[in-house]
Amino acid sequence: MSKEKRNIKSLIDVEQKHLTNLLDKDDYSNFKKLTDELRDTWTKKQIFRTETEMRVSVLSDFKFPTNASKYWQCIREQNVFFENLMSLSFDYRKNDVEIKKLERKLETEEDELEKELLQIELEQKIYGKANMELVAKDRMREIKAWSDLKKEFNDGEFDTKNVNTDQAEGLKIRLENKVKTLTPGSSQPEVFNVVTQLETLKRLEKEGILLKNENKKKEIKK
Repeated sequence: MSKEKRNIKSLIDVEQKHLTNLLDKDDYSNFKKLTDELRDTWTKKQIFRTETEMRVSVLSDFKFPTNASKYWQCIREQNVFFENLMSLSFDYRKNDVEIKKLERKLETEEDELEKELLQIELEQKIYGKANMELVAKDRMREIKAWSDLKKEFNDGEFDTKNVNTDQAEGLKIRLENKVKTLTPGSSQPEVFNVVTQLETLKRLEKEGILLKNENKKKEIKK
């Protein structure tokens, strides 16, 4: 996808003259002075998470303490962006059809006011198209970033086919971390939720139910 495809220069040029109806004289003057800056802002604005936010806010060591838990969270995050990108693709295609329909109507419409409304709708659809292209680019950036992170965390020490195999190990550490943050001021439901989950996990581990997954891990390493 070329940079030109997401360029809104012509859209701003067309719409700028109409802002005289919306803005007062001073504001319109300031807008004209800021036009190039606003184009640049629109192009490089942050839409989705940066790598820093992905590493710190999403894949925090507290929530995902092991490489396996981080890897599988990357899977979840990447899939959300993939599905949203596919949905956006359908919307983009429908928007293109709507643009063609509006262009066809404009060719035959004789009423001047109707033509003016159709032209406004057309310009709005074209702007929406450029915005969808910008969103798609940033979705693809994040999809690629999650792919890179998956490779980084895949150290060959865990099962990359079944999320359940190594889940207990990371979940146990996570719950233990949560227990450490509990204070006398913590609510009863919060304490009950964390403690009961941790005790259940320990019981399953003691009874050997979760050790079956440890055997799977040994098979992976062979």
